[in-house]
Amino acid sequence: MPTKTVYANPNATLPLSPLTRIGDTLYTAGQVGVDPATRATPDGVRAQTRQVLLNLRSVLALAGADLSHVVKTTVFLTDMADFAEFNEEYRAFFPVDPPARSTVGVAALARPDLVVEIEAIAVVAEG
Repeated sequence: MPTKTVYANPNATLPLSPLTRIGDTLYTAGQVGVDPATRATPDGVRAQTRQVLLNLRSVLALAGADLSHVVKTTVFLTDMADFAEFNEEYRAFFPVDPPARSTVGVAALARPDLVVEIEAIAVVAEG
């Protein structure tokens, strides 16, 4: 069985780990559009998507990975009418060979001001 490594978040207020590694596979917790430095949540799906993907990039960096290592994402949108605008911002972060993706419309996320959440699976060489 490959080694399991859990990357703790020293600023966490919730009982979860932002990233778990099993062998060469990384699993992220869902990332939302809250700026970790200011705790502010931008308005709108485009700005939140940008912040979510910046947060995802930071979480992957805990294991020395980046967005190019992502092979699968799952996206949760509170309003599927935002799908096209979400895609425009998402495409900017994955301009070539984007990962496989599922997008799900949900009634709500953890807070009423959140409109998008993304979790990811990435693959990196063991080291």
